[in-house]
Amino acid sequence: MFTFENVTYHDILHIPSLTINEHQKTCIVGESGSGKSTFLKLLNHMISPSDGKLFFRGKNVSELEPIAHRREVVMLTQHPVLFGESVKDNLLAGIHFAEQEVPDEAACKKAMERFRLHKDLEGEAETLSGGEQQRLALARMTLMESPVYLLDEPTSSLDEDLEHEVMENFMTFAEEQKKTVIFVTHSSSVAAAFSDQTIDFHEYTLQGKGSS
Repeated sequence: MFTFENVTYHDILHIPSLTINEHQKTCIVGESGSGKSTFLKLLNHMISPSDGKLFFRGKNVSELEPIAHRREVVMLTQHPVLFGESVKDNLLAGIHFAEQEVPDEAACKKAMERFRLHKDLEGEAETLSGGEQQRLALARMTLMESPVYLLDEPTSSLDEDLEHEVMENFMTFAEEQKKTVIFVTHSSSVAAAFSDQTIDFHEYTLQGKGSS
């Protein structure tokens, strides 16, 4: 699905060769500053390689229209951004961005229940804790029909037990819907439990520089 050919991003990353297959769960690990978030941004077309070529389904990502690409390759940042005022506004933000059919209230509630988020749809999103905001963002992603999910430390605000339950529920959904998931985590137990392949970024980092 994604293919890297001698990709460099400034003095942060150099990836001579790498392939990420469709419908696979790929975990990215490495020390802070090893370029993990930078890698996700390359996949999401938020930034472009300084040199080399990155392909998505055989097409050079640099030549793709960024907004259209991001509707297919959806990214969840480590600190989710809130959209609008209500919980429902936030659940539907991705749907509106992707210009997809708006789900009914039952589907919205089911998405929230998948991540143990029992909140009023009309409640104020800004009152949610950091962990609740992360779970709301994951629920938002599952409502979208995008084939690829990029997750940057999606459960960093959760305790270990809830973290594993949330990740298990998300990965079960991804498997059932035949999604491709690429996720960053600092948790070795999460990496071991929920990935088909793990990529250690130590070998791709230039001069110890980068962004986490």
